[in-house]
Amino acid sequence: MINEIVSAINNVLWGNGQVLIYMLLAAGVWFTARLGFVQIRHFGHMFSIMKGSTKSDKAGISSFGALCTSLSARVGTGNLAGVAVAISLGGPGAIFWMWVIAILGMATGFAESVLGQLYKVKDANGEYRGGPAYYIQQGLNKRWLAIAFSLCLFLGYGFIFSAVQANTITDALNNAYDIPTNYSGLAIIFVAGLIVIGGLRAIARFAEWVVPFMAVTYVSVTIVITIMNIDLVPDMLLNIVYSAFGLQEAGAGAMGAAFKNGVQRGLYSNEAGSGSVPHAAAAATPNPNHPVSQGYVQMLGVFIDTMVLCTCSAIVILLAGGSSNEGMEGIRLTQSAMTSHLGSGGADFVAAAITLFAFTSVVANYAYGESNLHMFKLDNKVGKAAYTAGYLAMIYWGASANLPEVWAAADMALGLMTVINISALVWMTPTIVSISQDYFKKRKAGKSMEYKAGDCEIQGKSEDGIWD
Repeated sequence: MINEIVSAINNVLWGNGQVLIYMLLAAGVWFTARLGFVQIRHFGHMFSIMKGSTKSDKAGISSFGALCTSLSARVGTGNLAGVAVAISLGGPGAIFWMWVIAILGMATGFAESVLGQLYKVKDANGEYRGGPAYYIQQGLNKRWLAIAFSLCLFLGYGFIFSAVQANTITDALNNAYDIPTNYSGLAIIFVAGLIVIGGLRAIARFAEWVVPFMAVTYVSVTIVITIMNIDLVPDMLLNIVYSAFGLQEAGAGAMGAAFKNGVQRGLYSNEAGSGSVPHAAAAATPNPNHPVSQGYVQMLGVFIDTMVLCTCSAIVILLAGGSSNEGMEGIRLTQSAMTSHLGSGGADFVAAAITLFAFTSVVANYAYGESNLHMFKLDNKVGKAAYTAGYLAMIYWGASANLPEVWAAADMALGLMTVINISALVWMTPTIVSISQDYFKKRKAGKSMEYKAGDCEIQGKSEDGIWD
């Protein structure tokens, strides 16, 4: 019964209805246009704003910490297993559409992160909290919709997504070293529990150390593989473009499969528009002290996740022959491709990479769920203990669950979150444009970038006057 319900919902969101694909593309185009192609015009500024990004105060984390925390959640199974699934089901052309959704998604990610920072609040412990539920309640005064989003987020990031990440870790370790999935599942629970018990600050500190290391290592290995196969690169790039537009034998059917799977896995990887990243953006102490600065920080996160790391996985897989390994799915296809390039050490490298990539997601997912406890007045010892217990239990379940069932549940949770968040973002476009224009004008005029309440018109008001 549950599988039938999940399947029916996913059919509307991702399948024949393709509601989310149209929503995400429309939102990306909408915010790209309304913000004046900010992801292209201000591409360089997106990097320069990271100068001095390690500063923070007692109530928040640094901008660099927020970027690494968001990348911890973004960079996971979508970058290794998800890319493999996209290529298996949609062919090489899926990568092209993954790039397109990433470029458009940069504008959407900018918009939602600006709102996350603008409508943040302080919880019972004096720490910043925020996200779609907060800007829906304060900006739109729609508490019922805010509650609906929070429930979807608890279902997705609080529970299911961590099960997905655990599933991929245990499968990779089982494939490489024959480690029983229940043993590796228990190990994940133990280490994750040690980190998340310290809250968002501990998670951010962990992310600041691990994320840069694993990203640089993965990119470096991919560069080496590309150089080793440099003669195959031109044909690989042509194959991606031809497949994306159905210019090969299969025609329109291949184009449709490439489009659908590229967009779907692109969203799952970079999370732009899903409403997850605003939680990390809200927790940051911005530098400069303007909500829009966090829009640039998280826009950079989308770029790194999809345009850099997902592309690395695609290159490794396609240079090894693409999806020709019949019977391979998910992370095993990536391991097989890496083995063809690096020999027996390839499977070991992917097992280590996915363990780090996915484990950081497991930890960051906890932070997103915890941020919404404040919405239900559960940010106390009892509420956090109950949430933590459920979170760890789902990790153990995911360690041995059937892969298609886990992915289907994850798609449903992500889809429902995205529908609510995209609707709220479009509804709050006047505020997004107004505060962005305030930043653009101050930067162009060389004025102080400090933001104070009343500098521009916004919908609603932050309940504790952080920006007053």
